Amino acid sequence: MSGARTALILVDLQQWIVDMPWSPTTGTDVVKSCVRLRDGFAEADAHTVVLVRHLRADGRDGGAEAPANRLAPALEPRADERLVTKDGLDAFQGTDLREHLNGLAVTRLVLAGLSTAHGVAATAATAVSLGYDVLVVADATASVSEAEHSGALARLARLGVRVGLVEDALPRSVTGG
Repeated sequence: MSGARTALILVDLQQWIVDMPWSPTTGTDVVKSCVRLRDGFAEADAHTVVLVRHLRADGRDGGAEAPANRLAPALEPRADERLVTKDGLDAFQGTDLREHLNGLAVTRLVLAGLSTAHGVAATAATAVSLGYDVLVVADATASVSEAEHSGALARLARLGVRVGLVEDALPRSVTGG
């Protein structure tokens, strides 16, 4: 994907989520792939990065400063990145994500993070319904089982979401394409 109107959306990469058992890859490997995507988008310099985290609306999870709720250390937000906090599965519901993306004239989204069948799928489905061109990065997301992961990707593809790999999602100026 290329162009100045593409946003990378990294979903639910808080430490407690990353540390859960995932398939077909580990949470640590998902973080590594997400770091590679983020660095590629930063190097292209014409793209936006949004990090999405889940916090309970009632605060019973300790809130944003609770150690378990912090993003994985390699993905702490940078000064030029947006941090969106959600309290459900979908990063659009109850947040200003749509307004932020529209304000930047974003038309394409690259989604990665945890988990394929939950936060990533809900956000991707809403994004497609809102008219965004969406690519979910299959090797930068995971679910509780390989069957759940591949099933979620197949359902998203039927909705019009494109499914690709990290290499497909990196801006062309980074990959030389």
